[in-house]
Amino acid sequence: MLIGYVSDENYQALADVAVEFRGPTGLRCRVRSGASGSIDADLPPGPYEICLAHPGYGAKRTHADVGGPPVHFRLLSDRLLGYAWPKWCRGGDVVQFRLHSVEPCKVLLWRYGIRKELVRNIGWYDNHGPRAFTQTLPDGFFVESGVRWDDGFGLHRQRIRAPERSGLYYFHAKGESGAFFSFPLVVAPPRPQAPIAVLASTNTWNAYNPFGGRSNYILAARMIDTPVVHAKTDLPRYRLANYGEWRSSQEFDPLSFDRPEPVNLVPEHVQCTDAIEGRQACHLAPAEWRLLGWLERQGYAYDLYADYQLHNGVLNLDAYRVLVLSTHPEYWSEEMYRAVKRWVHERGGRLMYLGGNGLNCKVEFLDDGAHMRCLNSWPEGFESRFHAHVESEACLLGVVYSDPGAMTVAPYATVAADHWIFRGTGLQPGDVFGLRTLHARYGDGASGHETDKISPHSPSNVVLLAKGLNPDDGGAHMVYYETSSGGAVFSVGSITYPSALLVDPPTSRITENVLTAFLR
Repeated sequence: MLIGYVSDENYQALADVAVEFRGPTGLRCRVRSGASGSIDADLPPGPYEICLAHPGYGAKRTHADVGGPPVHFRLLSDRLLGYAWPKWCRGGDVVQFRLHSVEPCKVLLWRYGIRKELVRNIGWYDNHGPRAFTQTLPDGFFVESGVRWDDGFGLHRQRIRAPERSGLYYFHAKGESGAFFSFPLVVAPPRPQAPIAVLASTNTWNAYNPFGGRSNYILAARMIDTPVVHAKTDLPRYRLANYGEWRSSQEFDPLSFDRPEPVNLVPEHVQCTDAIEGRQACHLAPAEWRLLGWLERQGYAYDLYADYQLHNGVLNLDAYRVLVLSTHPEYWSEEMYRAVKRWVHERGGRLMYLGGNGLNCKVEFLDDGAHMRCLNSWPEGFESRFHAHVESEACLLGVVYSDPGAMTVAPYATVAADHWIFRGTGLQPGDVFGLRTLHARYGDGASGHETDKISPHSPSNVVLLAKGLNPDDGGAHMVYYETSSGGAVFSVGSITYPSALLVDPPTSRITENVLTAFLR
C-alpha cells in the first residue's frame, strides 16, 4: 500500500530513506523509500508514529494517519540556513533571527551601504542536546503557510532590537566548520528622517524564492501530487509554453514570507563594488544593495522601507520629496499603486523608477503581510498581469515591460541629448552610455535583463530621453514626464541600470541630475 512520499526542502524526491512505523499496539514496520520518494508498506489503517532518516538530512519523528491520502514527509538538509522574522521592521523593534545549523555558529549583524559596516557581534549559538540547533520542516506543503521555525527556547531566545538607523541589514551566520549563510532585514526609520524614501522590493524577493518547492515561477499555481524527480519532465513550467501556468490557471496558492531566502545570500567577503554573481542575485536584494551604496557614495541620505510598509501606510509618502524604486519591483498590491499614483498625480510627488519589469503583477497580502497571493492570470489583450486586474502600470511609470530585449544587455543611446537630465555628461545625440555594469548574469549593458517601453497607456506628455540598443528593438526606454500638480516621474525601464551606477560615470551623472532636481 502506498503510504506517501518523502522529499527535501525543494520538493526533490529522496530515495532510500529509512522509514520506521510504530503503531498504537506496538506494531513495527521498517521500509525504505523508492526512487520517486514513494513509501510502500503493508500496514493496517490508523495513526502511527513515524521516524525517517537519511544521510545528509536531519532525522525526524512525526505522526500521521495511514490509509488515507498519501502523506508528504519532508526532510531538511544539513546546511546552514536562517531568516529574520519579521523580515522588515522599524528601528527599535524586536526582531527574531531563526537559524538552522548542525554545529555551533556565530551570528553578527552588518549594515550594507557603500561599505559593509559591522553593527554588533550578536554571539555564539548552540543548544546542549545533540543537533539541538537544527530545525525541521512541516510535513505536506508549507510554502503556503511558512516553515514556522522557532527562535530558540526559554532564556535562550534569538532576538535583537533593530538599530535605529534605517537601511539594509544582513545577519551573518558562520559555523565552526566555516559554513556561512547571510540573510537580509529591512529596517525603516522610527519616524521619517531623510528626504528620500527607497522601497526594497520584498514582494519580488518572495515571488522568486523557491524554498519549499514553489515560487511564482516553479509550481506557481500549486504543488503537484508527487515530488520532483526530473524538473524538465515533471514541472509545468517546462511543459507549458507562453508563461505556462500564468496563462492556464486562474487561482494561485499563497507564497509565505515565513521561509529562508537562499536567493538573497551575499557571500561573506563580497563588497558593494564587486560584480554581482549568481542568477538570482543580479535582480534581488544583492543588486538593490548596489543602488543603496551609490546613494551613500554620492552623499544622499535615504530611508529604506519594505513593500508591505507602503501597503499598510507605515511609509508616509507625504513626508518625502522623492520615492525611489529599485532594480525589479515586479509585484505590487493595488493599494501600493493607488497611493503612489495619487501622491505623484495629485500631490506633487516625485518618483524615480530605477529598474525594469516593474509593477507587472498585482498581489494580495494575507494575514497582516505574512503571506501574499500573486494574481497571475493574464488574458490576451492586456499589457501585463497588473493591467488585467488594475490598469496598465504605464499610466504611472510611463513605460511597461514587453518581451523584446529580455535576457540581453546593451548600452543606451541618447535621443534627447539637449534635455536638462543630460547636463554635464557631455553626451551628444546618438552617443551611447551605460557601457559598464556590475551585473554578471548577462554581462555589461545598463539596458537589459528585462526592459520596459512606452505604450499607448503612457501619459501623453512622456518624453523619450534615451533608448537601449538591445536586439529586436527591445531596448529600454528612459523617459520623463511631469504632472499638473507639480509631480514628476523619471523611469529607466531596465533591471541592469542600478548595477551601472557605481562604475559608469554618465549613468551616475544622469541619475544624480534627476535626484538633485527632484529634491529642490
